[in-house]
Amino acid sequence: MSFLKKHYEKILLGLVLAGLVGVLVFMLFYIAADKRAMEDLAETIINPSAKPLTNIDLTVSEAALARVQSPFRLDFETGNKLFNPFEWQKTPDGRLIKKATSTGPQIVVVTNIAPLYLILSLDSVTTNELGARYVVSVEHQGATNVARRHRTTHYVSVGDKNDTFALSSIQGPPENPDALILKLTDTGEPATVTRSLPYRRVDGYLADFRYDPEKRVFRGRRVGDRVSFGGADYLVVEINQHELILADQSNQKKTSLPFAP
Repeated sequence: MSFLKKHYEKILLGLVLAGLVGVLVFMLFYIAADKRAMEDLAETIINPSAKPLTNIDLTVSEAALARVQSPFRLDFETGNKLFNPFEWQKTPDGRLIKKATSTGPQIVVVTNIAPLYLILSLDSVTTNELGARYVVSVEHQGATNVARRHRTTHYVSVGDKNDTFALSSIQGPPENPDALILKLTDTGEPATVTRSLPYRRVDGYLADFRYDPEKRVFRGRRVGDRVSFGGADYLVVEINQHELILADQSNQKKTSLPFAP
């Protein structure tokens, strides 16, 4: 007991120091374990374990795309009469009668549709002391002005411009060029012209069609032309490579007429 009384302070201090050492040793293991747990958590969040995706079934989507590429046209007039039950016609005395289905623009038969071209041709080259000049002919087959449809000739040098084209540059020797590089005035697109290969661009179409009830044949009709048959006047409002569209001048109703070569 006398030993404890003399050295209790040292014994108490030793116990405290031993406790501190134990705490420090515990902290080392605790910090290492906590760090390992945080690394595992980060690995789980950043690189989560996931099952690979299975192949997606695209059958429905591919079928929908196939239907869009080949659209289905519904006829609500000639068959089930959903939106236009009958077509009526007014008689001279003011009465309304049902119009016969064997007449009217819907039975017009389109027999031919031909393209109308803008044609640029290199006809010849002339040279003098001022240099080379090029004879370029222009043919506007689709022009609304009849006079412009005929072939016209232009004498041009590099840099010259007219209402159809500008001569931008030449390829090859000036006196015998391999090709002329033209710039179209309306679109700004380049056009290459050689002696053997003129430039062609589709500028419109003309159509031939017939109306069998009156045995009438219409040839070479263009957009803007007016025709008359079945007691009505019609305007050619559109022609493309697949169809002719006529508009009834009395009510502006349009009729699309397909062309099947």
